[in-house]
Amino acid sequence: MGSRSCDELFHALLALDHSRQAPWGPLHGVSVSCFLLQHPSRLPADGGAMARTLLSAYLEGGLEQANQLVAQARRGNSHVVKGGPSRVDRKVTPPPREAPVRSPFAVTIEDVAVDGTFPASRFTERVRAWAAATVDAGRRDT
Repeated sequence: MGSRSCDELFHALLALDHSRQAPWGPLHGVSVSCFLLQHPSRLPADGGAMARTLLSAYLEGGLEQANQLVAQARRGNSHVVKGGPSRVDRKVTPPPREAPVRSPFAVTIEDVAVDGTFPASRFTERVRAWAAATVDAGRRDT
């Protein structure tokens, strides 16, 4: 693979995700969660709590359980349902973290990308390994 940055790989993956075609589209939430947790400066206001919960649900109960969690979060965050603004506090900023010299993750987006194209063959298995490595590294940090 060339020297594509994590950002470039992430944007390539998002383009595939947004096609809504298998195997990429159904794993969008899992892929985004992995990327955000491996790049903590990009974490949302919740500090990655939802991403960690989603990955745990995915690893424990598969894509169906992860999708149920996403659906619950969407309903709970709906302006229509609540009749008001989102419950996410956008003023909270996660503390800055220095980028590690060497990745503490056994599997990264580069591994999932293979040759930079995120081939469909074995994509699901690579994302599952990415999720497991992300969760495992998080456990070591606590």
